[in-house]
Amino acid sequence: MTSASPRPLRTVTAAVVQASAPLFDTRAAVARAEELLREAAGRGAEVVVLPEAFLGGYPKGLDFGVTVGSRTPAGRDLFRRCHAAAVEIPGPETGALAAVTRELGCHAVVGAVERRGSTLYCVALFFGPGGYLGLHRKLMPTAAERFLWGQGDGSTLPVIDTGTARIAAAICWENYMPLFRTAMYAKGVDLWCAPTVDDRDAWQATMRHIALEGRCFVLGANQYLRRDALPADLRPVQGDEPDTVLIGGGSVIVSPLGEVLAGPLRDSEGILTAVLDLDDLARARFDLDTTGHYARPDIFTLHVDESPHTTVTSGRPLPEQR
Repeated sequence: MTSASPRPLRTVTAAVVQASAPLFDTRAAVARAEELLREAAGRGAEVVVLPEAFLGGYPKGLDFGVTVGSRTPAGRDLFRRCHAAAVEIPGPETGALAAVTRELGCHAVVGAVERRGSTLYCVALFFGPGGYLGLHRKLMPTAAERFLWGQGDGSTLPVIDTGTARIAAAICWENYMPLFRTAMYAKGVDLWCAPTVDDRDAWQATMRHIALEGRCFVLGANQYLRRDALPADLRPVQGDEPDTVLIGGGSVIVSPLGEVLAGPLRDSEGILTAVLDLDDLARARFDLDTTGHYARPDIFTLHVDESPHTTVTSGRPLPEQR
């Protein structure tokens, strides 16, 4: 009797991009994103993750003239510049990146700042061979980000099925929200994308913990940002020398058992790649599935409201209102 031939490996090549784009220059940011997507795809990447706020920019080290109970005219004008640099979705920027992923036949998660009316949102944009696929709005801006960005609601918690793996995104400190993580684990995330600007050593523990807890691959993409990428008239608190590092990187790729497959990358821009064995997902979930066989629904339940929340709605009045 001949033995059966081994089943072929199910793999995905993933890339995380560590880079930044010039602040307040949206056209240059889109061109840089296109360049980086092509470079990653040229290395064989089928899934590419770019950092938080890559389009629109992350104004690290700027205080916007905010003190408790007071805002300055200069700070208001700085916000105006952020507002002008943000992208409308859908719009020409998403159209340009959609054209690139259609051409390359890859999936991509791109951090951006969305302009929706007079409010800005930190978002993760999803693209694929079919073009633009949707977005996730950051649920809770961190600390001083709250005077720049609004809060997303439960209507933008997508999981994208690529046909081989399921992709979702948690932006920066959303990764510290246990109920958010639980809600996404329940959707069967395989590739957990984490666009961020957190360059602390402690962030590495977070990335490995989520990989272990969610039994998923974690793709952490961080910015590497220097002072010379900011306009000359700005004064970041970190210092004004051109080579002052404002965001120090730390991009990483982690396996479902918490093993570091690539990175962390420090002190420079770059692209990390790794070939992900998707059978490792089942191997890892053998002894831990936090919303499946390792859950206790008789004790713990979580309700997630995924409806959109708007201030003003319109429609036909109810019968008693006529």
